[in-house]
Amino acid sequence: MLDKIAVLLAVIGALNWGGIGLFGFDTVAWLFGGQLSVFSRIIYALVGLAGLWCLTLLFRLDRETAAHPA
Repeated sequence: MLDKIAVLLAVIGALNWGGIGLFGFDTVAWLFGGQLSVFSRIIYALVGLAGLWCLTLLFRLDRETAAHPA
C-alpha cells in the first residue's frame, strides 16, 4: 500500500514539474496558496519523500528479478 501511495505522489510531483517546465504554472502552489504556504511545503516534502521511497522500489525490483529470472 505504501508503495502505491509513493508512486502516486511521485506521479503528481512529475506532473507538477511538467507543468512548471512547459507552462510556467505550479499547480501545487496555485491550489494551496503559493510556494511558501505551509500546505504547499508539506505537499512538496511528501512528494520528495515519495521520490526517495520510489528509489527503494527500483532496487527491490532488481533483487526480485535476479532472484526469479524469466
